[in-house]
Amino acid sequence: MSETLIPNPAQAPAWIRADLLIAGATVLTLNARREVILDGAIAIAGDRIVAVGKRADLERSVDAARTLDGRRFVATPGFVDGHIHITGDPITRGFARGGPDDNWSDKLMKWVIPIFRTQTPQDEALAAQCAALAMIRYGTTTFMEAGTVSHLDATMEGLAATGIRGRVGEWVEGRYGPNAEAEAIAVLQSEVERYPDQAGEALLAAWPVLVGHSTNTDAVWQAAKALADQHGIRVSAHMSPRAGDPEWYLANTGKRPVEHLEAIGALGPNVCLTHLADVSMGEVEALKRNGVHAIHCAHAAFQGGFGLSRIGLYPEMIDAGVNVMLGTDGVAADILSSARLMGSVFRDARVDQDLFPPGLMLEMATLNGAVGMGLDGLIGSLEAGKKADLVLHDTDLPEWGPVFDAPAQLAMSAPPHGVHSVWVDGVQLLDAGCSTRLDEDKLLADARQAGLGVIARTGLPNRTSWPVL
Repeated sequence: MSETLIPNPAQAPAWIRADLLIAGATVLTLNARREVILDGAIAIAGDRIVAVGKRADLERSVDAARTLDGRRFVATPGFVDGHIHITGDPITRGFARGGPDDNWSDKLMKWVIPIFRTQTPQDEALAAQCAALAMIRYGTTTFMEAGTVSHLDATMEGLAATGIRGRVGEWVEGRYGPNAEAEAIAVLQSEVERYPDQAGEALLAAWPVLVGHSTNTDAVWQAAKALADQHGIRVSAHMSPRAGDPEWYLANTGKRPVEHLEAIGALGPNVCLTHLADVSMGEVEALKRNGVHAIHCAHAAFQGGFGLSRIGLYPEMIDAGVNVMLGTDGVAADILSSARLMGSVFRDARVDQDLFPPGLMLEMATLNGAVGMGLDGLIGSLEAGKKADLVLHDTDLPEWGPVFDAPAQLAMSAPPHGVHSVWVDGVQLLDAGCSTRLDEDKLLADARQAGLGVIARTGLPNRTSWPVL
């Protein structure tokens, strides 16, 4: 007589419930061991990743409402853009700012700022949506705005429709005018209260993002830092793209910019500084000493002639342990191209082909950005418990060929337009390269008209590169 075995419920495997299982992808986890999982899988429930591992293991342990065949894809965490102007530039990018006879200051004061300041709330909402759409198409799921938004409420409303994760700051300049300092501090306090960060859980929140340079007084810097300390958020600002910032600070404070900010207590691990092209080794040491994060915008730097290939100290910053993240500024929306441009220029300038290896380039575009924004507990890697912000890169393209080394191929040679699908907070925002949330044709048509209106209102001449008949 054969024995009948009765299953013991206590020994049965516990199923992981999931809304979606992406099965068969090559998974670049960016976890602490930087593991790459061939024939891998990712399970998503709600806004979280609930399991990452080999496909065969997850198919045995995950009960998914839907399964997506991921065999042709490389999966990565969403990219992080640490510095981008989401208004102004996206709807007027093709309009030349000044001419060859205009110096840097004139281009900024007579061209760039008037274009930004002429925008209506509707213009800024459209521009923000265009910026978000472009970022998402290139795999960016999280961004930090550069501090040049004039109509914050309209911009936030526009961004909310896109589903992207972002941190935005209203334009404040506390140095110009009798009440400018007090008004700037009031704006910083108001925006943080109106759009709270919620310990990083909010998709969109306001942070004290300063224009930087020499536009704000010490009191404004100190107030921004105090708000960041109080609310567990970040301060971000432009600093030292050219010699003008160090010259101003030396003339007015006797110290270089980073050293002055350290002296007034405005630095710390919750501070991010963008550009940092003209810095000294003493300032690099101050960045490291205070845990400040550096944001490199390769397109702006190298197209703008900042001199970084000659005097830039980003390799020294990395060697010193400064966290370096990437931004696109307003010149581009493709963070992967920014990583490639940065690596290529510094490898050439230092005559060292081993600088900026592929793994570092991907780290700067993902985990380093998450660390700089203080969100590394939530995003930046594909691990159980983190937010479901992820990207599928299509390898069924001639630029990929056989996948021998997915991190190296993605960093060095894969086409940036190969982003197929994007999720933020577990919600799919891009499917087969198309937005799931926006009417792209209408948005782009409206944005073109808005851009023409902005330029018309400025009265600035259109200086084309070649004669137009």
